[in-house]
Amino acid sequence: MDRRRDVAILFAMRGLRLGGYGGLAVVIALYLVEIGLTPGEVGLLLALTLAGDALVSLLLTTHADRIGRRKTLVIGAALMTLGGLVFAATGQFAVLLAASIVAVLSPTGNEVGPFLAVEQAALSQVVSGNRRTNAFAWYQLVGAMAAALGALAAGVVVQTLLDGGALAADAYRSVIVGYAVIGIAIGLLAMVLTRAVEPDTPPADASVRRRLGLHRSQRVVAELSALFALDAFGGGFVVQSVVALWFGLRWEVEPAVLGAIFFGANALAGLSGLVAARLAARFGLIETMVGTHLPSNVMLILVPFMPTLETAIALFVARFAISQMDVPTRQSYTMAVVEPDERSAAAGISGIARTGGAAAGTALAAPLVAASVLGGGLPFVIGGSLKIAYDLTLWRRFRARRPRA
Repeated sequence: MDRRRDVAILFAMRGLRLGGYGGLAVVIALYLVEIGLTPGEVGLLLALTLAGDALVSLLLTTHADRIGRRKTLVIGAALMTLGGLVFAATGQFAVLLAASIVAVLSPTGNEVGPFLAVEQAALSQVVSGNRRTNAFAWYQLVGAMAAALGALAAGVVVQTLLDGGALAADAYRSVIVGYAVIGIAIGLLAMVLTRAVEPDTPPADASVRRRLGLHRSQRVVAELSALFALDAFGGGFVVQSVVALWFGLRWEVEPAVLGAIFFGANALAGLSGLVAARLAARFGLIETMVGTHLPSNVMLILVPFMPTLETAIALFVARFAISQMDVPTRQSYTMAVVEPDERSAAAGISGIARTGGAAAGTALAAPLVAASVLGGGLPFVIGGSLKIAYDLTLWRRFRARRPRA
């Protein structure tokens, strides 16, 4: 019973958090521009936000299995609240830079901070191995639907406030305050998890050297992390905040419409995870990861070449329908190729690699959106090309390495 209760709590935390992330991604870049930052400053700030998230994750996730997964989640929730409050309270660039390094903020609409790694390890602890990929698929669905609803709600709230006469900065700020409140709720939920989410395996042999929480799996985690960083570097060019900025600048799309776009995209992405679990059971994890991810990246490259807003939205949403099918399979594969007492560290290190890669891509993307090349759509071409390189390299290197049961 405790295990089922813990699963429900972990899913609730995921839903709340991704709802906050989805809403934040719609408004954060627009908010920063509205309070006076230049596109270059916005790109730098968003990149440092992701880099800061990576540093926080490295510190917390590599120690989570020893200091306690529940404590780690509470700390992450506190840093999430801190970020929301500071960004809502000031427009001083230096203060925002400092906050971006230590706080947990998601300009991408996707996971940042220590949460995903620790929750993956906790879920792997309370569900059996043969149910892991399916559990991760539902976990992905909950997050994607929550991000979709968060994006939709943020767009509706902002548009309502604007129609009521509110200043644009104040309308965007209301969503950021809501993000801080969500952090408080997540911290309270983390406090009521049981000990079942903590690792129950004996410590690794003392003769085996441990680095960053890893022992026997250091090489495979390093290789996977390098590839995930490449994928995320490409993804950094098309994070949701950057895409929102592109739609706003290129097509003058209103906030409510942006929210609807990301609602549809994230909803389809979440539902696709359930299909991915079935495909993985039949064809294998690596085969599903590459076979679904590769065509989605071709579609990504084509988005800025669409002649109308309607066709650009349609292709972008269609791309999302298959682009996230590699997420539950990637997560399950990582958990399956490492020892149980390495899971938080493995998920954390690979997640940090992704965050770092995304930070580098995001830093370059925002200025490109403001450029005239392809109507500001060059990030789509660069991002899709880099992600295709990741797909092909992953297939070549890991197709022969089978996961444990």
